[in-house]
Amino acid sequence: MAEYKDSDFLETAGSDILKLIARTRQLTREYYLSDYEDTEKRDAILRELLGGIGDNVEIDTPFHCDHGNNIFLGNDVIIGMNCTFVDNAEIRIGDRVLIASNVQFYTSSHPVLPQERLVPDRKEKGTTFFRTYARPIEIKDNVWIGGGSIILPGVTIGENSVIGAGSIVNHSIPANCVAVGNPCRVIRTLEEEVRYESGQD
Repeated sequence: MAEYKDSDFLETAGSDILKLIARTRQLTREYYLSDYEDTEKRDAILRELLGGIGDNVEIDTPFHCDHGNNIFLGNDVIIGMNCTFVDNAEIRIGDRVLIASNVQFYTSSHPVLPQERLVPDRKEKGTTFFRTYARPIEIKDNVWIGGGSIILPGVTIGENSVIGAGSIVNHSIPANCVAVGNPCRVIRTLEEEVRYESGQD
């Protein structure tokens, strides 16, 4: 049984989409080549590139994304080097989030069965030979995602949770826990230990 609906599918080869991707590639290149100490210019590039960005956001380079305008970052967000955001759907990152190097966010995927994945009349339709669907990703406040983790379509990670390095997160993770592995599993709950209050320094 399919795990997606027709409304999940999107066009990835239209002229407007290709123009947007070209714009994104140009802006991410400008960001990569910018002087690390020129914080004003780097901030201006990010505000043009992304759908929304809070205060005190640090994104190391290289930084990769498809559209940019589907990425929304809260306040006090750190994104390590060589992170990838495949943002065919929205990726929302909350406040005080740590994302280590080489983390990958994939909002899009493709059907497993070839008869559902491939488009036999693609030339007549003027599209790609494969179908793509997308679902949003949301990372709540105070989350820490360890290096090399992969976050897959439709995942929400609850507030205060920690994702261990190298994890493959293919389902949503609740708040106040530590989760690791492939597939990612909760190995510890933090309900009784969390004392942080939002707004507290």
